Amino acid sequence: MTTVHYKNLGLIDYKEAWDLQEQIFAENIQRKINIRNGVETLPTENQVLFCQHPHVYTLGKSGSLDNLLLDEKGLESNHATFYKINRGGDITYHGPGQLVVYPILDLDYFFTDIHKYLRFLEEAVILTLAEYGIVGDRYEGYTGVWIEPNGENARKICAMGVKCSRWVTMHGIGFNVNSDLSYFNHIVPCGIDDKAVTSMQKELGVALDFEEVAAVFKEKLAQQFNFQYV
Repeated sequence: MTTVHYKNLGLIDYKEAWDLQEQIFAENIQRKINIRNGVETLPTENQVLFCQHPHVYTLGKSGSLDNLLLDEKGLESNHATFYKINRGGDITYHGPGQLVVYPILDLDYFFTDIHKYLRFLEEAVILTLAEYGIVGDRYEGYTGVWIEPNGENARKICAMGVKCSRWVTMHGIGFNVNSDLSYFNHIVPCGIDDKAVTSMQKELGVALDFEEVAAVFKEKLAQQFNFQYV
């Protein structure tokens, strides 16, 4: 069974976590190049990082800056930061109470199919929600996990955006557990202007034990990909 190194970074500045991802990602890419060239004996190392971030908005490569509704002064007054980053997708929000997960996986250990990879991430979220009696689902044409996607009150509970090079992944998911949803009012989330955003807390009407939810998701993720943590 494939092994994955797990690390909980706690509440960490977005840029600090991004730099760490980039470091691990670059090391794995270089190892794959070296192995191909016959000058490397160390295998790539799969890692999964769990964390929360202070209030931050991030814009993916395919996103539009118009979807950020705050200027510099507005960001400052909301104690939020903003970054243009190298994942796919549009704009999203991260903040305390949201479970952010960054799998840095060499998909050569699993399957070389980025669409399947995204579906596996979604399934781990759906299975986690089910443990709390929430029915999560997919919305055809969109990534992420939704509640009642085909109803009049479709709402997104988990956003996703990834980068993949030489079948090594980075970036990942923002799963709203106890998130302050008012921060989503300052963006057009994922570029979708006619759908709401929700959280486990809003759906259940009570704050969740964040670490408990994270532990459930951690287990579901390992089950989906059939790996074990070290």
